[in-house]
Amino acid sequence: MSDPSPLEKEIRRLIAVGGPMPIARYMSLCLTHPQHGYYVTRDPFGAGGDFTTAPEVSQIFGELLGLWALSVWRMMGEPDAVNLIELGPGRGTMMRDALRAAKVLPKFRQALSVHLVEISPALESLQRHNLGDADVPLTWHRHLIEVPEGPAIILANEYLDALPVHQVVKQADGWHERVIGLNANGDFALGLAPDALPQFDRFMPRKIKEAPVGAIFEWRNDIHAFDIARQVRGGGAALLIDYGHVESDVGETLQSVNEHAFADPLSAPGMADLTAHVDFQIFGQAAASMGAVVQGPVTQAKFLRELGIDARAEALRRGATPEQAANITAAVTRLTEGGRTGMGEMFKVIAICDPKLGALPGFVPA
Repeated sequence: MSDPSPLEKEIRRLIAVGGPMPIARYMSLCLTHPQHGYYVTRDPFGAGGDFTTAPEVSQIFGELLGLWALSVWRMMGEPDAVNLIELGPGRGTMMRDALRAAKVLPKFRQALSVHLVEISPALESLQRHNLGDADVPLTWHRHLIEVPEGPAIILANEYLDALPVHQVVKQADGWHERVIGLNANGDFALGLAPDALPQFDRFMPRKIKEAPVGAIFEWRNDIHAFDIARQVRGGGAALLIDYGHVESDVGETLQSVNEHAFADPLSAPGMADLTAHVDFQIFGQAAASMGAVVQGPVTQAKFLRELGIDARAEALRRGATPEQAANITAAVTRLTEGGRTGMGEMFKVIAICDPKLGALPGFVPA
């Protein structure tokens, strides 16, 4: 058995001092600890990392989102200044492709101030390198609330799934928070808080309230939806793409991924990615409670096809070699098809916008 990592030692110390910790606290430490967190210390993307995201699959993904932002800007009345915000920008690939597509309308590019919300020094360094030739103002922030007020368009791909998730388990006397402690052998182990959370399911859908004893329910703090809704109330819109479920339901989705394979979430804290599916129903309800309008969710496949992914792929293939054309086709298939390897059905797209805006591109009613 290898020696425990510095983060594992720190988590053990915290449990020894304060007792078992909620899963959300453990997840937060694993991903964002200021010295040893997973996202703080590495580049996890691509074939050499732990997972591949849509912007790394094809340039078309980011280009279509750039054109989506341009269309929304027009719907906003073409303000002279607009904040284009990306949450969790990864390597900067999506923003680079979006800005390239935005060159089709110089007036839009001239209006842009780009704000990148990033907690990882390692990834911020990559973003600065990959966006170094951008001819728009670039500013980095650790939190969305640091972005200046003003007309805003927000983009986020695979951001919500990495936010800390709480788990509760239904018992005869109510819902108990799931916690992580140490077993008799000194290993990390799952357990339950001794007391039920008071009136936890009071505002939950009937499906959750009527779940059987032993059912697991996952939830996130509503503050993230509140902050996004607050940012777009001045006439803007936010577009969020992630994997998850359209309706709230019970079930455990917390997972760990290391080198493109699933791993034990309780092993090697800080060395593997931790995520959980997004509950789009609860997220949308929280945003709507702040006065925003929610559009979607729709599947990523439907959204990208509405935006013209097939036409853009065909245009790229016309100037490509046979090998490049095959790669373009394979990338579009991965982005739009279902199944175990496709992203098209599992990933959903939701928009949060100011009530003054109408149906946004990709969400036009059938």
